[in-house]
Amino acid sequence: MRIVRFAPPAGSKIGTDPHFGVMEDESTIRAIASDPLYAGVFKEDETFALDEVRLLAPVIPRSKVVCVGKNYADHATEMGGEVPEEPIIFIKPNTSVIGPNEIIQWPSTSERIDHEAELAVVISKICKEVPREKAADVIFGYTLANDVTARDLQKKDGQWSRAKGFDTFCPLGPWIDTDFKPAGQLVTAHVDGVLKQSAPLSDMVFDVPFIIEFVTKVMTLLPGDVILTGTPAGIGPMNPGGEVLVSIEGLGSLKNRVSARG
Repeated sequence: MRIVRFAPPAGSKIGTDPHFGVMEDESTIRAIASDPLYAGVFKEDETFALDEVRLLAPVIPRSKVVCVGKNYADHATEMGGEVPEEPIIFIKPNTSVIGPNEIIQWPSTSERIDHEAELAVVISKICKEVPREKAADVIFGYTLANDVTARDLQKKDGQWSRAKGFDTFCPLGPWIDTDFKPAGQLVTAHVDGVLKQSAPLSDMVFDVPFIIEFVTKVMTLLPGDVILTGTPAGIGPMNPGGEVLVSIEGLGSLKNRVSARG
């Protein structure tokens, strides 16, 4: 099942406020009554063509976005470091989240902002100290993410909060797929139509169950929290006014444009 969050068109029975829905096929959305993380999936009568609505981020984290750094060996190498012995985690604020086709805003304090294509995990329930064999019990589904990074500020600061925390620096979407199973699917990033990143999800150093076990030993996760699982080699700058497309086989594609330089 693919869960979307969308802005209905003018004149719809459900109004124009953001609404949740399920993809009935590749081009049709059926509205559902409330947030499926809290109330389940109760279908309503109204349906919409995909091209008549505006897709929004499929989840707005109530609390946080937890990210894993250097989780692909080739990316650790290109960043001038070794593969870590345990996950390196950091947090992006929930205010950094935007949806598909929204604009990544170039901050005035940065000369370079980079793309980082990633698989994202959406958490289904309050959880703490989850053993890896129970990780599936707390996963609502998967979506795509772009861990946008002001690379010059990351190097300047020596830590990652400012560089990765700007508003609009966490595109998510286009939907949450509750049936997706990470295996060897390719994750890719295209910048202005040129392939920049490509690697199988199986290249992750730490898999999703291990990451959930590790993170929940540190902090409590809440429904709607999101975990970004790391990016492969090939990170690089996006262009002012350009476009970035993150894709994962079997999961979909997430496209965003970049504003002019701030």
